[in-house]
Amino acid sequence: MQIVSIGEVLWDVFGETEFLGGAPLNFSASSQRLGHSVVLLTAVGDDPRGRRALERLRELGLSTEFVQVVTERPTGTAVVAIDSSGNANYVIERPAAFDLVRADDSVLGRLEGIRPGWIYFGTLAMTNAQTEHILLEVVRRCAPVRCFYDMNLRPGHWNLPLVQQLSAIAGVLKLNETEAELLFHQTFGAKKFSLDEFCRYWSSTYEIEVICVTLGSKGCAVFVAGELRTFEGFSVEVADTVGAGDAFAAAFLHGLDAGWPIEQIAAFANALGALVASRAGATPPWTIEECVQLANSSTASPIEDDRRNRARANR
Repeated sequence: MQIVSIGEVLWDVFGETEFLGGAPLNFSASSQRLGHSVVLLTAVGDDPRGRRALERLRELGLSTEFVQVVTERPTGTAVVAIDSSGNANYVIERPAAFDLVRADDSVLGRLEGIRPGWIYFGTLAMTNAQTEHILLEVVRRCAPVRCFYDMNLRPGHWNLPLVQQLSAIAGVLKLNETEAELLFHQTFGAKKFSLDEFCRYWSSTYEIEVICVTLGSKGCAVFVAGELRTFEGFSVEVADTVGAGDAFAAAFLHGLDAGWPIEQIAAFANALGALVASRAGATPPWTIEECVQLANSSTASPIEDDRRNRARANR
């Protein structure tokens, strides 16, 4: 499977410790580890953090062909605070280098030549009008292509019209339960929240094939073919939740593109999200084998970790 990922690369700063992150980067790293070919369109600063970012991307096995180096702004950072439940809160400095990504006809032509099956994006970087324009142009140039919108609403870095515009080009939408409730009330006012009603409305209004709602330790809910189903998560000791949702997204798309039954997709995605949450940093070490082992401890049909399934996922 060929994937183009568009958006932010930044350093998650935990006191004196820093981990390279940003949802598009985290998703790309997990997708690459799952055996897919991923290119990341983003920008870093011409500074020590930018140089370390490029080095870390190479360590993760990711191409830096479309990672631009800019002089006008520093490499992005997100100062992270972890609450008592292990959940992360972020302070993100804007504008940052990733806000200055550019795509001329040469860049667009090379991306088109990749012939991606999927384009992945979130909300944060798209609050920059130029980046949103680039996304729409890449989608147009790479048609037919499917879009995976991983919402990731950060306070101060989103607005409803933008979310609606991005939803309109998405075939698959992933968000968390808090985000679903927030959008529900922005749409329906003080009406009592219903996840089922939200998914039905959002899917119908924006013609979205699949909506996946993460529920933290409780697992996830998936709305597909007019039905909302919930799938239990896995109990782990949480180190931090940074990157867990992005790994979940990569695993979900892996199973979806491979044509797995929804039960297997959800179990695999919940398992990988749990593994990442149990380890420090956004892109910690993990193996497909341990993810499959954890996923198979659920009530879903067993997931076979064989080359035939991986080859199918990479078509």
